[in-house]
Amino acid sequence: MSTNGYHAESPPPTTGRSLEVELSSEVISIELDNLDPNPQDMIDLLREGRCKGWVWTTLAAEYWRKGYLDGAQKIGEMARESSQNDSQFIGAHLVFALLANLQIARAYKAPKLILQSARQDILHTEKPREDHYTDATSLFNLGERKAADAGDAGNILSLLTRGILQLNKRDMDEARRSFDAVLSLKPTNLVALLGKAKILYATRQYPQALKLFQRVLQLNPQCLPDPRIGIGLCLWAMGQKEKAKAAWQRSLEVNPSEWPSQLLLGIEALNSSKNENQSEEERLNQFLLGTRLVERAFKANQTNAAAANVLCELTIQKGQYKRAEKLAERVIQFADTKMLLSEGYIRAARIAHAEGSTADAMKYYTKAKEGPPPNVVASVGIAQMQLKNDEIPAAIHTLDTLLQQPGGERSAEATAMLASLRAYPRPGVSSADQAQEKQRARELLDRVCRMLHLPEDSHAQAANGTSVPLTRSQRKVAQDVDLHIEIAKLWRGENSDRMERAYQEAARLSEAGGKADPRIVNNLAALKHLEGDASQARLLYEKAITHASTLDPTVAEGMSTSILYNLARAYEDQGEDVMAKEAYEKLLNRHPEYVDAKLRQARMLADQNRKDEAHELVKQALVSQKSDLNIRAFYTHFLIQSGTPKLAKDFVFSTLKDHDKHDIYALCAAGWIQYHQARESRDSSPTGVQERKRGFQRSAEFYEKALHLDPMCAVAAQGLAIVTAEDALGNLGGSLGPIGPDEAQKRIKDARDALDIFAKVRESINDGSVYANMGHCYYGRDEFDRAIESYETASRRFYNNQDVPVLLYLCRSWYAKANKDQSFSAMTTSLQYAQRAYHLHPWDKAILYNIAMIQQKAAEMLLSVPPAKRSLKDLERAIEQAGHAQKLFASLAADESPMTPYSREIADQRRKYGDSMLRRCDEHLAAQRQWEAEAQAKLETARQRRQEEKERQEAAERERQEQLRVQAEKLAEERRRAREQALEWTRDMRVESDEERERRSRKAQTRKPRGGDGSADEGDRDREREPKKKRRGKLKRGAEERNDEEDDALFSDNEEAEGKPAKKRAKKRAVADDEEEGEVSAPPRKKQIKSKEYISDSDEEMS
Repeated sequence: MSTNGYHAESPPPTTGRSLEVELSSEVISIELDNLDPNPQDMIDLLREGRCKGWVWTTLAAEYWRKGYLDGAQKIGEMARESSQNDSQFIGAHLVFALLANLQIARAYKAPKLILQSARQDILHTEKPREDHYTDATSLFNLGERKAADAGDAGNILSLLTRGILQLNKRDMDEARRSFDAVLSLKPTNLVALLGKAKILYATRQYPQALKLFQRVLQLNPQCLPDPRIGIGLCLWAMGQKEKAKAAWQRSLEVNPSEWPSQLLLGIEALNSSKNENQSEEERLNQFLLGTRLVERAFKANQTNAAAANVLCELTIQKGQYKRAEKLAERVIQFADTKMLLSEGYIRAARIAHAEGSTADAMKYYTKAKEGPPPNVVASVGIAQMQLKNDEIPAAIHTLDTLLQQPGGERSAEATAMLASLRAYPRPGVSSADQAQEKQRARELLDRVCRMLHLPEDSHAQAANGTSVPLTRSQRKVAQDVDLHIEIAKLWRGENSDRMERAYQEAARLSEAGGKADPRIVNNLAALKHLEGDASQARLLYEKAITHASTLDPTVAEGMSTSILYNLARAYEDQGEDVMAKEAYEKLLNRHPEYVDAKLRQARMLADQNRKDEAHELVKQALVSQKSDLNIRAFYTHFLIQSGTPKLAKDFVFSTLKDHDKHDIYALCAAGWIQYHQARESRDSSPTGVQERKRGFQRSAEFYEKALHLDPMCAVAAQGLAIVTAEDALGNLGGSLGPIGPDEAQKRIKDARDALDIFAKVRESINDGSVYANMGHCYYGRDEFDRAIESYETASRRFYNNQDVPVLLYLCRSWYAKANKDQSFSAMTTSLQYAQRAYHLHPWDKAILYNIAMIQQKAAEMLLSVPPAKRSLKDLERAIEQAGHAQKLFASLAADESPMTPYSREIADQRRKYGDSMLRRCDEHLAAQRQWEAEAQAKLETARQRRQEEKERQEAAERERQEQLRVQAEKLAEERRRAREQALEWTRDMRVESDEERERRSRKAQTRKPRGGDGSADEGDRDREREPKKKRRGKLKRGAEERNDEEDDALFSDNEEAEGKPAKKRAKKRAVADDEEEGEVSAPPRKKQIKSKEYISDSDEEMS
């Protein structure tokens, strides 16, 4: 800088590369190109010669230029000492300016802060950068005072030094004013131009900064620092990255030993290596090139924090934590921007985190968070450290604070992490608060799904290619299998569709990674299984077992056991009992104490009516795990289904007394058993009635206790609804007391209240019993159509039309509907359901009795209705069924079994009633035949009348069409004749026209000898031409006058035509001459057009 700031009185720079020093007796020349690194001899020489300040500064500048900064510093200090000892010293302010600039140069190499906890890059003895700037400021101020004393204040060197100091202290406005002052004195000052360009770049005025950098390059293409670096930075910031790269490459060619171009090109190459559009080979080459350039730049300047930051990241990826730690500490101590300092702390924290030093990692992450917000990595790192210290609430608070900052909400990583923390159950959190936390977690994950366009997004819409592409880090989050599993867990039991999509995406990503997780496939299969798609679930279970077989046996054994059990359940649901049995046996061979497999085998045996074998397996399971409430619940269910309610009652009370008095299943089972026993009791004595009431009350108490323990227990709610619907706590429809006057209204109200409960239970229990109970309520309200709808839903959706009780409920509802509507078709449907139930339970004589009853009732109903409301076919069918019912009643009445589900006496009475009813059938059949014959005759008569009327209308239509045809033919004939007549008139007029022309031609020839000269001939010709002119004139008139003019022409002659004034005839002659000439050359067909006068002449001749 001293080369640009010479004092006005200082001599110009020496020519060549030497500096002459005048002594008392001689002049010594110092070769500047061959300076001794030790400047002591030069100092003695300058001191002896009592040289001026500019000589000292020139020599020191040469040492500085060659890199001998200590030598330059020593020369400057000796010059300062000489100026203080010699009152005649000239240029002392130059010496102080030199020393100030030397301190600035040392500040560039000094650390900005000293990291006291550094373990690798220890710089405790180094002087901080700020101290160098303080010394530089002090020296500059002393130099300013010296310059003022010497009358040289405000020189260019002073302004440049002040500007550089202000620029390094980030006082941009003041620095710009200093550089502008220099440029006002010397517009081509390179240092001022570079300083101002740097200020413009720092304030994001890239086009203006670019112009200044280009100006410096024009003034001095060899300038250092290279303005091409600044040009490239401006172009990069303006989005012209290829041009920026070209500028840096040119800088590297011109100055191959300078580090800025190497660093920038290295960083650009490393960024290019992340471009996934390139091939792997191209990306590898870019990565190697970038690494090599950055390492060269760091070797050239080991105090450069940017290069150290890049190398630190590379060494962390290699796992070289010691070297990475030293580089991170170097970044922290030499960073000159907050962003770079924050990245240094983050990398130091990551290294400490990887080495297990939680305290150091927490310290560095906290320091990094002090950088420019939002510092996502620092906040996530702090949250991770808090999780390591089991401080989950603190971690949630940290991430919440991050997401509330501007820009922080766009971090998919932090959002997903916070969602996981909120979804995780924490001790001390109430169930209500945990439900709120779960809801917040869902909202956060929904936001992640929208940001990353995940398949789980519930608001997913077709993007049509307009969605913003994901960044590399966002893609990593989107491809995180655990994220999708977390989403599936959050929606477990509430939204199976979103669960399925999440597991499908997790399975896809797991398989794409080459290591398919059998647990994910198993969960997806379980979802399909729960949805009722057993075939798809089976395929997925088999796939999961295949994946599990490829894992380590110690891990695969537990997985394959659970998956094989699920596969056996799928076989069982598909009706593949043999395969299911083999799978259960295989499980029991591996694990004999696998009680779930034993219970499923027992269930299969019970379905095959092998209840003794099933009972033995359940006992074995119960012996091995006596206190297992699930096994006890299954045994209770098994006893109830086996028709042993007393054993079930004793066992369930034992469960409540000896194992868990708050077991929800046992309480509900006890409530059902109590209700069932009270309802089925037939003891009508006062004691029996009181016992039944106590049974119903205890049943309700058990259900209420279950609801108190679990307000969401739908089974208990359904039990209470049944108690309400049947008025079990009242008189049970007269069974427990006298019927009141408002019994019907009370029954309807109870059914309505029960329906409200069942409607809510239906949302929680996906079971056919809910729909069956709703059907009972509708039946009690005499809403038979809605009852049938509920029963059919239960039978079709849940029991595959194979459940006998539900089929009998449908039979009963159709029977009631048939009696209400007097509908034989409804009675037929009722019979079909009864026959279907009997087909499933052929040993059930109660169903057989119902069949006979329906058949007899159908005949009775048809016999009671008038013939107009029945048909002979239905009557014959009903009578035939009534005959079959007689046989059934006879066999049922003759049944000698000790216990029958019906009364033999009533069966015999129904048989006798049927005999009397059938004796009247012939009479009804005859009456029906007669009525149908009469009705048929009436129908035939009406049909014949309709046919006759139709034929009459068709005949009238044919006659009308024939008249229209005759009229059309007549009209066509008239038109044909008119057309022929018109053609004939046209031919006659053409012949007459030719004859008239020949006649007039003969008249003209006879008149020619009378005239004696040509004038007479012309006159005759004029008179002959006048009619033609008259014709043309009439043709030009309007269509409105045409009819009147034709009439006049018909009743006129040639004399009247020729008696017009001569003046008008002269004009007509002129037109006629032209026309005559035209007629000579025109084709003969033109003569077919006739004038009105020709028509007049022809008419006269025709008359």
